[in-house]
Amino acid sequence: MLDDAPAPLVSIRDLKMHFPIHSGLLRRRVGEVKAVDGVSFDVMEGETLGLVGESGCGKSTCGRAILRLYDITSGTITIDEREIGQTSQSALRTMRPIMQMVFQDPQASLNPRMNVEAIIREPLDEHTTLTAAEKREKVGELMDAVGLNRRFAKRYPQSFSGGQRQRIGIARALALNPKFIVCDEPIAALDVSVQAQVVNLLEDLQEQFGLTYLFISHDLSMVRHIATRVAVMYLGKIVELAPREAIYADALHPYTQSLLSAVPEPDPALASTRQRVILQGDVPSPSNPPEGCNFCTRCPAVMDICRTVEPEYREVRPGRFTACHLYTNSDATVDITALPDRATAARGETQPTRRTT
Repeated sequence: MLDDAPAPLVSIRDLKMHFPIHSGLLRRRVGEVKAVDGVSFDVMEGETLGLVGESGCGKSTCGRAILRLYDITSGTITIDEREIGQTSQSALRTMRPIMQMVFQDPQASLNPRMNVEAIIREPLDEHTTLTAAEKREKVGELMDAVGLNRRFAKRYPQSFSGGQRQRIGIARALALNPKFIVCDEPIAALDVSVQAQVVNLLEDLQEQFGLTYLFISHDLSMVRHIATRVAVMYLGKIVELAPREAIYADALHPYTQSLLSAVPEPDPALASTRQRVILQGDVPSPSNPPEGCNFCTRCPAVMDICRTVEPEYREVRPGRFTACHLYTNSDATVDITALPDRATAARGETQPTRRTT
């Protein structure tokens, strides 16, 4: 690593989070849901790593597992040079100040019986020895930082709009001066007009306090705006990770290409020339994933090897990682918009020619 290169603040290696399935009167274990199944990546200090994928792919579970809100099945989690993957919950208490979370639903994540001052002050009560006056002043500073009027400190969450409630949640996450914050779809429950304000606030706070974010979202347009690098998740696994501009300009994995083809294009002229990639079939169950590649049942570029051998997740270009057999023996890329869709193939119609570069 170069001397001026950012160091990883968070390192995840082969993280697995499997939930048991029980059945019968004796509640015997009959299977498991592989919500996160062997995820590995780094989050560099000071960056924003976007984690994207369709609903149910395991994004939120991955974020919660990294912060050890769950007792993970296996793997290693290193945050600020401390391995916490198998640390007991009681021993994690000393690590809680440096790693915090902004939850998806601001209304559900705030106690309706506590006013704003009590909500933001709660981490200070648990982890600091500040006096009451110092805590009040700290709460006021945090409210200023997130754009809330200090006069609202005695109000309750139900008195605020969705965007204001999310600002309260962000202020609470900042209370202990954390280094790493998991933002679990922080704009998904907000009006479109408010989403940009919250994202801009997160960027301003990152610059002001030197924060590192894992930004979980299914909104690819917003991730492009805020993220430094982007990781794409499908059925519990990372299928591609690359710098933001690289992944939006030249996605490697067929699943990533299909996701990007669904992003709305504001320019009508460009939108009319774009070709949508509509995947066939449904997402397999995480309790019974396909043999081989998880994406083989829906992939337009599927090969025989995909159905039997799981592709290796590896670096195929500098800074670009993917798990796809298309890149096992070469560095070729495949434009899946030129591949035949399965309905056309079934009818025996003329099919476009594959293009490789």
